[in-house]
Amino acid sequence: MSWTRPNDLRAQVQKQWDRGELLAALATGEEIFPRRLVLKGPTSSEMTNRFDDVRTWIAELRTAPRCRIEMREFTHRVFGSNAVPQTVWIDSLDNAFAWIGKTREATRFRAMLDLAQKRQPALSDWLAKRSLWALELADQWERLLNIVTWMQNHPRPGIYLRQVDIPGVHSKFIEAYRGVLVELLNLTLAPEAIEMACTGTAQFAARYGFRDKPSRIRFRVLDDKLAVLPGIPQLDIALDAPSFAALSVSVQRVFITENETNFLAFPAVEGSIVIFGAGYGWDALADAQWLRRCTVHYWGDIDTHGLAILDRLRSRFGHVESFLMDRATLMAHEASWGQEDSQVLHDLPRLNATERALFDDLRDNRIRKDLRLEQEMVGFGWVESALSSILG
Repeated sequence: MSWTRPNDLRAQVQKQWDRGELLAALATGEEIFPRRLVLKGPTSSEMTNRFDDVRTWIAELRTAPRCRIEMREFTHRVFGSNAVPQTVWIDSLDNAFAWIGKTREATRFRAMLDLAQKRQPALSDWLAKRSLWALELADQWERLLNIVTWMQNHPRPGIYLRQVDIPGVHSKFIEAYRGVLVELLNLTLAPEAIEMACTGTAQFAARYGFRDKPSRIRFRVLDDKLAVLPGIPQLDIALDAPSFAALSVSVQRVFITENETNFLAFPAVEGSIVIFGAGYGWDALADAQWLRRCTVHYWGDIDTHGLAILDRLRSRFGHVESFLMDRATLMAHEASWGQEDSQVLHDLPRLNATERALFDDLRDNRIRKDLRLEQEMVGFGWVESALSSILG
Protein backbone atom coordinates (compact mmCIF):
# COMPACT_ATOMS: atom_id res chain seq x y z
CA MET A 1 0.00 0.00 0.00
CA SER A 2 1.16 3.52 -0.78
CA TRP A 3 -0.80 5.10 2.06
CA THR A 4 1.14 7.57 4.22
CA ARG A 5 2.59 6.01 7.37
CA PRO A 6 3.86 7.75 10.54
CA ASN A 7 7.45 7.34 9.35
CA ASP A 8 6.52 9.09 6.10
CA LEU A 9 5.12 12.02 8.06
CA ARG A 10 8.24 12.20 10.22
CA ALA A 11 10.39 12.13 7.07
CA GLN A 12 8.56 15.22 5.81
CA VAL A 13 9.46 17.09 8.99
CA GLN A 14 13.04 15.81 8.81
CA LYS A 15 13.30 17.17 5.27
CA GLN A 16 12.24 20.59 6.52
CA TRP A 17 15.05 20.38 9.08
CA ASP A 18 17.57 19.25 6.48
CA ARG A 19 16.71 22.27 4.32
CA GLY A 20 17.30 24.57 7.28
CA GLU A 21 13.69 25.79 7.25
CA LEU A 22 12.91 25.05 10.90
CA LEU A 23 15.91 26.83 12.39
CA ALA A 24 15.51 29.68 9.90
CA ALA A 25 12.00 30.20 11.22
CA LEU A 26 13.45 30.58 14.72
CA ALA A 27 15.85 33.23 13.45
CA THR A 28 13.34 35.23 11.41
CA GLY A 29 10.31 34.80 13.64
CA GLU A 30 8.29 33.74 10.60
CA GLU A 31 5.10 31.89 11.51
CA ILE A 32 5.34 28.70 9.47
CA PHE A 33 3.15 26.66 11.83
CA PRO A 34 0.61 25.15 11.94
CA ARG A 35 1.93 23.32 8.90
CA ARG A 36 0.00 20.77 6.92
CA LEU A 37 1.78 17.56 6.01
CA VAL A 38 1.19 15.57 2.87
CA LEU A 39 -1.22 12.71 3.53
CA LYS A 40 -2.02 10.02 1.01
CA GLY A 41 -4.80 7.74 2.15
CA PRO A 42 -7.04 5.05 0.71
CA THR A 43 -9.36 5.78 -2.16
CA SER A 44 -13.11 5.39 -1.82
CA SER A 45 -13.02 1.95 -3.43
CA GLU A 46 -10.16 0.86 -1.16
CA MET A 47 -12.09 1.98 1.93
CA THR A 48 -15.04 -0.09 0.75
CA ASN A 49 -13.17 -3.19 -0.36
CA ARG A 50 -10.30 -3.21 2.16
CA PHE A 51 -11.99 -1.92 5.27
CA ASP A 52 -9.91 -3.99 7.72
CA ASP A 53 -6.70 -2.65 6.18
CA VAL A 54 -8.06 0.85 6.43
CA ARG A 55 -8.87 0.43 10.13
CA THR A 56 -5.34 -0.86 10.75
CA TRP A 57 -3.91 2.14 8.85
CA ILE A 58 -6.02 4.57 10.89
CA ALA A 59 -4.89 3.00 14.16
CA GLU A 60 -1.25 3.18 13.03
CA LEU A 61 -1.60 6.80 11.96
CA ARG A 62 -3.02 7.72 15.36
CA THR A 63 0.28 6.63 16.96
CA ALA A 64 2.18 9.42 15.20
CA PRO A 65 3.34 11.77 18.00
CA ARG A 66 3.16 15.57 17.99
CA CYS A 67 0.56 15.54 15.21
CA ARG A 68 -2.99 16.79 14.99
CA ILE A 69 -5.20 14.67 12.74
CA GLU A 70 -8.37 16.03 11.22
CA MET A 71 -10.97 13.42 10.36
CA ARG A 72 -13.80 13.24 7.85
CA GLU A 73 -16.88 11.11 7.85
CA PHE A 74 -17.05 8.01 5.65
CA THR A 75 -20.04 5.72 5.38
CA HIS A 76 -19.43 2.02 4.79
CA ARG A 77 -22.20 -0.06 3.25
CA VAL A 78 -21.90 -2.67 6.04
CA PHE A 79 -20.30 -0.88 9.02
CA GLY A 80 -22.03 2.43 8.63
CA SER A 81 -20.54 5.80 9.48
CA ASN A 82 -16.80 5.97 10.26
CA ALA A 83 -14.15 8.67 10.69
CA VAL A 84 -11.16 8.63 8.33
CA PRO A 85 -8.03 10.88 8.53
CA GLN A 86 -8.26 13.75 6.07
CA THR A 87 -5.34 16.03 6.99
CA VAL A 88 -2.36 15.92 9.36
CA TRP A 89 -0.92 19.04 10.99
CA ILE A 90 2.14 19.97 13.00
CA ASP A 91 1.00 22.86 15.17
CA SER A 92 4.29 24.31 16.41
CA LEU A 93 8.03 24.48 15.89
CA ASP A 94 8.60 22.81 19.24
CA ASN A 95 6.45 19.86 18.19
CA ALA A 96 8.44 19.56 14.98
CA PHE A 97 11.77 19.66 16.84
CA ALA A 98 10.58 17.11 19.38
CA TRP A 99 9.28 14.66 16.77
CA ILE A 100 12.60 14.46 14.93
CA GLY A 101 14.72 14.55 18.11
CA LYS A 102 16.16 18.04 17.58
CA THR A 103 14.97 19.80 20.75
CA ARG A 104 18.49 20.09 22.17
CA GLU A 105 19.82 21.47 18.90
CA ALA A 106 16.99 24.01 18.76
CA THR A 107 17.83 25.14 22.29
CA ARG A 108 21.47 25.67 21.33
CA PHE A 109 20.45 27.63 18.25
CA ARG A 110 18.14 29.84 20.34
CA ALA A 111 21.10 30.61 22.61
CA MET A 112 23.18 31.58 19.58
CA LEU A 113 20.38 33.85 18.37
CA ASP A 114 20.02 35.53 21.75
CA LEU A 115 23.76 36.20 21.91
CA ALA A 116 23.86 37.57 18.36
CA GLN A 117 20.85 39.83 18.94
CA LYS A 118 22.50 41.28 22.05
CA ARG A 119 25.95 41.77 20.54
CA GLN A 120 25.76 41.68 16.72
CA PRO A 121 22.16 42.09 15.51
CA ALA A 122 23.35 42.32 11.90
CA LEU A 123 24.15 38.61 12.05
CA SER A 124 20.57 37.48 12.69
CA ASP A 125 19.87 37.22 8.96
CA TRP A 126 23.09 35.25 8.50
CA LEU A 127 21.95 32.78 11.15
CA ALA A 128 18.68 32.36 9.26
CA LYS A 129 20.37 31.75 5.92
CA ARG A 130 23.18 29.56 7.28
CA SER A 131 21.30 27.94 10.13
CA LEU A 132 22.61 24.38 9.89
CA TRP A 133 26.22 25.50 9.38
CA ALA A 134 25.82 27.99 12.20
CA LEU A 135 24.59 25.22 14.51
CA GLU A 136 27.81 23.30 13.86
CA LEU A 137 29.65 26.37 15.19
CA ALA A 138 27.69 26.59 18.45
CA ASP A 139 30.69 25.79 20.64
CA GLN A 140 32.77 28.48 18.90
CA TRP A 141 30.03 31.07 18.49
CA GLU A 142 30.95 33.34 21.42
CA ARG A 143 34.61 33.40 20.38
CA LEU A 144 33.65 34.20 16.81
CA LEU A 145 31.53 37.11 18.02
CA ASN A 146 34.45 38.27 20.17
CA ILE A 147 36.61 38.39 17.03
CA VAL A 148 33.96 40.35 15.15
CA THR A 149 33.71 42.89 17.99
CA TRP A 150 37.50 43.20 18.19
CA MET A 151 37.71 43.82 14.45
CA GLN A 152 35.05 46.52 14.68
CA ASN A 153 37.13 48.22 17.34
CA HIS A 154 40.44 47.70 15.47
CA PRO A 155 39.72 48.07 11.72
CA ARG A 156 42.67 47.18 9.47
CA PRO A 157 44.97 46.68 12.48
CA GLY A 158 48.25 46.27 10.58
CA ILE A 159 49.50 43.50 12.88
CA TYR A 160 50.00 39.75 12.54
CA LEU A 161 47.17 37.43 13.54
CA ARG A 162 49.48 36.18 16.30
CA GLN A 163 49.26 39.61 17.92
CA VAL A 164 45.46 39.66 18.23
CA ASP A 165 44.80 39.76 21.97
CA ILE A 166 41.39 38.23 22.69
CA PRO A 167 40.88 35.89 25.67
CA GLY A 168 40.49 32.31 24.47
CA VAL A 169 41.37 33.17 20.88
CA HIS A 170 44.69 32.36 19.22
CA SER A 171 45.95 32.71 15.69
CA LYS A 172 45.35 29.04 14.87
CA PHE A 173 41.69 29.46 15.83
CA ILE A 174 41.32 32.46 13.52
CA GLU A 175 43.07 30.61 10.69
CA ALA A 176 40.88 27.53 11.19
CA TYR A 177 37.67 29.59 10.98
CA ARG A 178 38.63 32.05 8.25
CA GLY A 179 35.81 30.80 6.01
CA VAL A 180 33.03 31.71 8.44
CA LEU A 181 34.82 34.84 9.65
CA VAL A 182 34.88 36.18 6.10
CA GLU A 183 31.09 35.95 5.97
CA LEU A 184 30.61 37.46 9.44
CA LEU A 185 33.07 40.30 8.93
CA ASN A 186 31.64 41.17 5.54
CA LEU A 187 28.30 41.79 7.26
CA THR A 188 29.58 43.71 10.26
CA LEU A 189 32.59 45.80 9.21
CA ALA A 190 32.49 49.18 7.54
CA PRO A 191 33.22 48.98 3.78
CA GLU A 192 36.45 50.96 4.18
CA ALA A 193 37.78 48.27 6.54
CA ILE A 194 37.64 45.63 3.78
CA GLU A 195 39.92 45.32 0.78
CA MET A 196 37.36 43.98 -1.65
CA ALA A 197 39.94 42.99 -4.27
CA CYS A 198 41.37 40.35 -1.91
CA THR A 199 39.15 37.28 -1.97
CA GLY A 200 39.30 33.73 -0.64
CA THR A 201 40.64 32.47 2.68
CA ALA A 202 44.22 32.60 1.39
CA GLN A 203 43.91 36.41 1.23
CA PHE A 204 42.16 36.77 4.60
CA ALA A 205 44.99 38.83 6.12
CA ALA A 206 45.19 41.25 3.21
CA ARG A 207 41.39 41.59 3.00
CA TYR A 208 41.07 42.77 6.61
CA GLY A 209 44.32 44.66 7.02
CA PHE A 210 46.52 42.18 8.86
CA ARG A 211 50.17 41.71 8.12
CA ASP A 212 50.87 38.46 6.31
CA LYS A 213 53.99 36.38 6.20
CA PRO A 214 56.10 37.66 3.34
CA SER A 215 56.39 35.78 0.08
CA ARG A 216 59.88 34.43 -0.33
CA ILE A 217 61.74 34.32 -3.60
CA ARG A 218 64.45 31.72 -3.96
CA PHE A 219 67.18 32.24 -6.54
CA ARG A 220 70.65 31.02 -7.46
CA VAL A 221 73.45 33.21 -8.71
CA LEU A 222 74.82 31.67 -11.93
CA ASP A 223 77.85 33.97 -12.16
CA ASP A 224 80.38 34.06 -9.31
CA LYS A 225 81.40 37.56 -10.36
CA LEU A 226 78.00 38.96 -9.34
CA ALA A 227 78.65 40.51 -5.93
CA VAL A 228 75.56 39.46 -3.98
CA LEU A 229 77.61 37.97 -1.16
CA PRO A 230 81.25 38.25 -2.31
CA GLY A 231 83.43 35.20 -1.86
CA ILE A 232 80.61 32.64 -1.74
CA PRO A 233 80.22 30.78 -5.07
CA GLN A 234 76.97 29.37 -6.51
CA LEU A 235 74.78 31.21 -4.03
CA ASP A 236 71.33 29.75 -3.29
CA ILE A 237 69.38 32.54 -1.57
CA ALA A 238 65.80 33.08 -0.38
CA LEU A 239 64.65 36.68 0.19
CA ASP A 240 61.32 38.20 1.09
CA ALA A 241 59.72 40.02 -1.83
CA PRO A 242 60.61 43.59 -0.69
CA SER A 243 64.27 42.62 -0.18
CA PHE A 244 64.36 40.94 -3.59
CA ALA A 245 62.84 44.05 -5.15
CA ALA A 246 65.57 46.18 -3.52
CA LEU A 247 68.50 44.08 -4.86
CA SER A 248 71.20 46.17 -6.47
CA VAL A 249 73.12 43.67 -8.56
CA SER A 250 74.26 43.87 -12.16
CA VAL A 251 72.02 41.08 -13.40
CA GLN A 252 71.54 41.02 -17.15
CA ARG A 253 69.59 37.80 -17.62
CA VAL A 254 67.06 35.97 -15.46
CA PHE A 255 65.81 32.40 -15.87
CA ILE A 256 62.65 31.17 -14.09
CA THR A 257 62.00 27.45 -13.71
CA GLU A 258 59.23 25.55 -11.91
CA ASN A 259 61.31 22.43 -11.18
CA GLU A 260 63.68 22.39 -8.18
CA THR A 261 66.10 19.92 -9.75
CA ASN A 262 66.39 22.11 -12.84
CA PHE A 263 66.86 25.09 -10.54
CA LEU A 264 69.69 23.41 -8.64
CA ALA A 265 71.42 21.98 -11.74
CA PHE A 266 71.07 25.04 -13.96
CA PRO A 267 74.45 25.69 -15.65
CA ALA A 268 76.61 28.74 -14.96
CA VAL A 269 75.66 31.73 -17.12
CA GLU A 270 77.49 35.04 -17.10
CA GLY A 271 75.60 37.93 -15.51
CA SER A 272 72.60 35.72 -14.70
CA ILE A 273 70.46 34.28 -11.93
CA VAL A 274 67.81 31.54 -11.93
CA ILE A 275 64.61 31.85 -9.88
CA PHE A 276 62.73 28.87 -8.47
CA GLY A 277 59.12 29.61 -9.40
CA ALA A 278 57.38 27.24 -6.96
CA GLY A 279 55.59 28.40 -3.86
CA TYR A 280 54.48 31.94 -4.73
CA GLY A 281 52.48 33.79 -7.33
CA TRP A 282 53.91 36.26 -9.79
CA ASP A 283 52.69 39.11 -7.59
CA ALA A 284 55.78 38.45 -5.45
CA LEU A 285 57.97 39.57 -8.35
CA ALA A 286 55.84 42.54 -9.36
CA ASP A 287 57.73 45.15 -7.30
CA ALA A 288 61.16 44.10 -8.59
CA GLN A 289 61.32 46.84 -11.20
CA TRP A 290 64.92 45.96 -12.06
CA LEU A 291 63.61 42.78 -13.73
CA ARG A 292 62.21 44.99 -16.49
CA ARG A 293 65.70 45.88 -17.70
CA CYS A 294 66.79 42.21 -17.72
CA THR A 295 66.23 39.57 -20.35
CA VAL A 296 63.82 37.15 -18.65
CA HIS A 297 63.33 33.51 -19.75
CA TYR A 298 60.54 31.29 -18.40
CA TRP A 299 61.02 27.51 -18.48
CA GLY A 300 57.94 25.46 -17.70
CA ASP A 301 56.36 22.17 -18.76
CA ILE A 302 55.30 21.83 -22.36
CA ASP A 303 51.57 21.42 -21.82
CA THR A 304 48.55 23.69 -21.73
CA HIS A 305 49.14 24.64 -18.09
CA GLY A 306 52.80 25.47 -18.66
CA LEU A 307 51.87 27.82 -21.50
CA ALA A 308 49.07 29.30 -19.38
CA ILE A 309 51.60 30.13 -16.65
CA LEU A 310 53.81 31.79 -19.27
CA ASP A 311 50.79 33.81 -20.42
CA ARG A 312 50.01 34.86 -16.84
CA LEU A 313 53.65 35.84 -16.14
CA ARG A 314 53.54 38.12 -19.19
CA SER A 315 50.67 40.00 -17.57
CA ARG A 316 53.30 41.25 -15.13
CA PHE A 317 56.36 41.26 -17.36
CA GLY A 318 55.39 41.50 -21.00
CA HIS A 319 58.96 41.01 -22.26
CA VAL A 320 59.36 37.46 -20.88
CA GLU A 321 60.65 34.92 -23.40
CA SER A 322 59.91 31.21 -23.27
CA PHE A 323 62.80 28.79 -22.87
CA LEU A 324 62.67 25.14 -23.99
CA MET A 325 58.90 25.34 -24.49
CA ASP A 326 58.90 24.85 -28.24
CA ARG A 327 57.80 22.22 -30.71
CA ALA A 328 61.38 21.11 -31.47
CA THR A 329 62.01 20.29 -27.79
CA LEU A 330 58.68 18.47 -27.56
CA MET A 331 59.26 16.30 -30.63
CA ALA A 332 62.87 15.52 -29.67
CA HIS A 333 61.70 13.96 -26.39
CA GLU A 334 58.83 11.78 -27.58
CA ALA A 335 60.10 8.86 -25.49
CA SER A 336 59.46 10.95 -22.35
CA TRP A 337 55.98 12.20 -23.17
CA GLY A 338 53.45 12.05 -20.36
CA GLN A 339 49.79 12.91 -19.87
CA GLU A 340 48.24 16.11 -18.57
CA ASP A 341 45.45 15.53 -16.07
CA SER A 342 43.18 18.39 -17.12
CA GLN A 343 43.79 20.85 -19.91
CA VAL A 344 43.49 24.61 -20.04
CA LEU A 345 40.85 25.31 -22.68
CA HIS A 346 40.51 29.10 -22.71
CA ASP A 347 42.53 31.26 -25.09
CA LEU A 348 45.91 32.67 -24.00
CA PRO A 349 46.19 36.14 -25.58
CA ARG A 350 49.79 36.87 -24.54
CA LEU A 351 51.40 33.97 -26.41
CA ASN A 352 53.27 34.77 -29.60
CA ALA A 353 52.26 33.14 -32.89
CA THR A 354 54.62 30.16 -32.54
CA GLU A 355 53.62 29.49 -28.93
CA ARG A 356 49.94 29.87 -29.77
CA ALA A 357 50.20 27.33 -32.58
CA LEU A 358 51.79 24.83 -30.18
CA PHE A 359 49.16 25.58 -27.53
CA ASP A 360 46.35 25.00 -30.04
CA ASP A 361 47.86 21.68 -31.09
CA LEU A 362 48.07 20.59 -27.43
CA ARG A 363 44.62 21.89 -26.47
CA ASP A 364 42.99 20.32 -29.53
CA ASN A 365 44.89 17.02 -29.06
CA ARG A 366 46.31 17.14 -32.59
CA ILE A 367 49.60 15.47 -31.66
CA ARG A 368 48.35 13.13 -28.95
CA LYS A 369 45.55 13.31 -26.41
CA ASP A 370 46.43 15.28 -23.25
CA LEU A 371 50.06 15.46 -24.28
CA ARG A 372 52.58 16.73 -21.73
CA LEU A 373 56.38 16.96 -21.55
CA GLU A 374 57.59 17.76 -18.05
CA GLN A 375 60.56 20.07 -17.97
CA GLU A 376 62.74 17.66 -15.98
CA MET A 377 62.47 15.17 -18.85
CA VAL A 378 64.45 17.44 -21.18
CA GLY A 379 67.98 16.08 -21.66
CA PHE A 380 70.72 18.12 -20.02
CA GLY A 381 72.71 18.25 -23.22
CA TRP A 382 69.66 19.74 -24.92
CA VAL A 383 69.48 22.37 -22.14
CA GLU A 384 73.15 23.31 -22.62
CA SER A 385 72.73 23.50 -26.36
CA ALA A 386 69.68 25.79 -26.00
CA LEU A 387 71.64 28.03 -23.62
CA SER A 388 74.53 28.25 -26.05
CA SER A 389 72.11 29.24 -28.79
CA ILE A 390 70.47 32.13 -26.92
CA LEU A 391 73.76 33.35 -25.42
CA GLY A 392 75.53 33.19 -28.77
